[in-house]
Amino acid sequence: MKFHREGRSIISGTIIGLVLINMLIFFYFQSIGLMISALPTLVVLVLVLQFFRVPSRLTVEVDGAVLCPADGKVVVIEEVEETEYFEDKRIQVSIFMSPLNVHINWYPISGIVKYFKYHPGKYLVAWHPKSSAENERTTVVVKHGSGTEVLFRQIAGAVARRIMCYAKEEVEAMQGSEFGFIKFGSRVDVFLPLGSDVKVAINEMVTGSQTVLATFPKG
Repeated sequence: MKFHREGRSIISGTIIGLVLINMLIFFYFQSIGLMISALPTLVVLVLVLQFFRVPSRLTVEVDGAVLCPADGKVVVIEEVEETEYFEDKRIQVSIFMSPLNVHINWYPISGIVKYFKYHPGKYLVAWHPKSSAENERTTVVVKHGSGTEVLFRQIAGAVARRIMCYAKEEVEAMQGSEFGFIKFGSRVDVFLPLGSDVKVAINEMVTGSQTVLATFPKG
């Protein structure tokens, strides 16, 4: 199993910490103490390792389709006023990532990155209605070769306290390639043009870089 570079220091620190804790337990309580601590130690280690795992996925580009940028559950599908970049109405689709999901984020479409901005902010729970506008977040806009632009936003949650985004303006984005990582539970919002055909439903579990989120408006 491969592990993400963003987790290397945390994985190393966790292993060192668990070893030291178990050495102290053995020193004071001998073998009985180790037997008691074995299960909690294994659970902590497995949770940290699975959080930073890198899944092996083959992404086939789907022209005119928007792929899911993250693993998780669809929690919002609604028409909203997007005020940061478009300043008009868009279809918002939001995906909530629990701590058990892969937390890599993938480009939903291919094109050129036309806009990037980091916003410091609060750490409301990721499913809170105001988290999209008030939490720490990054906003990225990619312009497809057809001229269609899609905005997507990484949002920190109550547990997620560090957003990593690798997007840079005027750099080419490839659908299904990695553009960021969010450490621990969080959310990604996608803003689509009106008329887009949304292919997912509320509470549906989706897979990043694999599930088709929507297709562009026809005509």
